[in-house]
Amino acid sequence: MRASALMTTHPVTVTTEATIAEAFDLMRDLDIRHVPVVERGALVGMLSDRDLAYLDVAASLTDAGATKLRRELSTPVVKAMSSDVIYVQPETDVSEVVALLLEHKIGAIPVVQPDTRAVVGIVSYIDVLRAVQDALEED
Repeated sequence: MRASALMTTHPVTVTTEATIAEAFDLMRDLDIRHVPVVERGALVGMLSDRDLAYLDVAASLTDAGATKLRRELSTPVVKAMSSDVIYVQPETDVSEVVALLLEHKIGAIPVVQPDTRAVVGIVSYIDVLRAVQDALEED
């Protein structure tokens, strides 16, 4: 099985100019934990809920905390994203995708076109578990 058979196609992405607040809202509204970051259509990074875990929402209850949180939320995602992003191509074997998820302890891997690095999909551990469940139900 190839990554293209398992991936979620047309995943939502954000640009490097998007703010932390915009990405946070998007992730919350769509109930997702990973967002590929693109620049001129090419993958340049990945933003995960772990990258946003530093936001201290409870501190916003004080005036100083609210000011700090507003400043953090207006920061471009390029400041918080992982730029050494692991990615695969549509023809990558699923066993390699699973190995990468385990080896790097990550929850999702973007799938890109090899020539342009355009994001065409994303494979999360949830996609892998669904495939395993389907295979188990076939037995």
